[in-house]
Amino acid sequence: MPDQNTHPEHSHDAPEQGVENPAMNEQTSNTETPENVSAEDRIKALEAEVADLKDRWVRSEAENQNVRNRAKRDLEDARQYTIQKFAKDVVEAAENLKRGLASLPAKTDGEDELISKLREGIEGTERSFLNILERHGITSEDPTGKPFDANLHQAMAEQPSDQHESGHVIQAWTPAWLLKGRLLKPAMVVVSKGPSAT
Repeated sequence: MPDQNTHPEHSHDAPEQGVENPAMNEQTSNTETPENVSAEDRIKALEAEVADLKDRWVRSEAENQNVRNRAKRDLEDARQYTIQKFAKDVVEAAENLKRGLASLPAKTDGEDELISKLREGIEGTERSFLNILERHGITSEDPTGKPFDANLHQAMAEQPSDQHESGHVIQAWTPAWLLKGRLLKPAMVVVSKGPSAT
């Protein structure tokens, strides 16, 4: 009768002592984490990463603020200067009103009452009109006697003058018009060439 201890079915019931189990070795190696980096080096690396992220955040915030400031400035410019074309037409009306007033005969004692009332009416209308323009940021500057400024004046003629230095405005046919400090229409001026040669 064969010995049960030598039966092939029972030869693998238990692992032989001294033989390593590969599965056990794999599990053991997974639970072991080698310390390749010291704690101090790891802290330094994290601090550097935090500093880099903070720098990026600061730069991003600065750029966002610049974008917001540009948008605000563009919006403000649009609000202030959208009426620029209309304002140019309005100052044309103001200049025509001035020309109409200048076309009246000079005031004299004993002049016709109708002329006096007409002049007073136009002068009152002009004052009121200019006040309305000024409330909306439209102003005028008379350059007579001032140095010629190509940014504000357009020279229509040049002539000698004993009363004005060379390069100064002798006469302004129209004033310089500005819309909230920005040139709307240059003054049409006559510029001095200095004293006439004798």
